Amino acid sequence: MGFLTKAAILEASDLPFEDVEVPEWGGTIRVRTMPGYERDTFEQAIADRTPSKKSPVRVAGMKARLVALTACNETGELLFSLAEADALNAKSSKALDRLFQVAARLNGMTEEDVEDLAKN
Repeated sequence: MGFLTKAAILEASDLPFEDVEVPEWGGTIRVRTMPGYERDTFEQAIADRTPSKKSPVRVAGMKARLVALTACNETGELLFSLAEADALNAKSSKALDRLFQVAARLNGMTEEDVEDLAKN
């Protein structure tokens, strides 16, 4: 394997996606990997900066936030903004959980990944 050029890096298709059936909503949602800046936005949105809290992560609404930043149409355009996560959170928890699981896996946010993040 050789050294990469800047052009090769910037042209690389490195944001895989997965189509997920959501019978509760009557169709398919594409879930994509977040680019770096959106991952930072997600982590900022769930960060609990309160010194008295034992957990560094604000869990309430976390699933809807991740789904909002990863659910897209067939061309990769997001379906929701982060500001719409609360409205999305009012939808089926079963559907949200299904989409969250795929988004977490695609974005390296498995339970083990989150535990490692909390340790650091």
